[in-house]
Amino acid sequence: MLHHTVTGSGPAVVLLHAGVADGRMWDTTRKALADDWTVVVPDLRGYGESPLPGADADPWTNAGDVVELLDHLGITQAAVVGASYGGRVATELAASAPDRVTRLVLLAPAAAGMEPGAALRSFGDEEDALLEAGDVEGATELNVRIWLGPDAADDARRLLHDMQRHAFEVQLAADEEAGPAPVDVDPSRISAPATVVVGGHDFPDFARVARELHHTIPTAELVELDWAGHLPTLERPDETVALVRSALDRTWPVVSP
Repeated sequence: MLHHTVTGSGPAVVLLHAGVADGRMWDTTRKALADDWTVVVPDLRGYGESPLPGADADPWTNAGDVVELLDHLGITQAAVVGASYGGRVATELAASAPDRVTRLVLLAPAAAGMEPGAALRSFGDEEDALLEAGDVEGATELNVRIWLGPDAADDARRLLHDMQRHAFEVQLAADEEAGPAPVDVDPSRISAPATVVVGGHDFPDFARVARELHHTIPTAELVELDWAGHLPTLERPDETVALVRSALDRTWPVVSP
């Protein structure tokens, strides 16, 4: 079972964190939504307080883990908000179990099989070199510089540093084959109203994914934030909460799966 918190009351919303973070990235959002929603914030495996399994564990997927968590909590349907890697998981969940997802908000979502452009490849090569040299702190600082846009405050940078550093420590200590099984995703199967968000300071790769999802998901709208980097939730928390709340509250007919 994924480590998780449950806050508030009302319809359920699940907040899925980015791959450089853990559930703590949603603290402001969680508190702001708790007056009207039951807010479920898990740590995905390998992040926060959710460990990775051993290499001999049964195959697993992040989307399957979230469904198992919802079943454990007795939640039949939920809105889902995902950032970056969490956006990829949210897309997988909404496509594979469309009857479980009532609303979908994707903040700079990633996607399986993304072909990185030159800038993203350069970042990956630099991160790999630092980790191979045993410089976990250098790799952590690199990620903070890369993934937060210009509007992020110092406390957001410190929080991202702590979350990424912890994720590195957990993942580097795990078996190489401990990751999730691949998921075949068809976004056209998503029936929930979807809001896809792209930041003006983000890598072009994520803008491309966002626009592809906007065209493929039948109910999707695209929101472009000219001020945002890759993690608007940490860069301008109050504005991002307002955007998420608007997307969750919007009246929009659901397409039958």
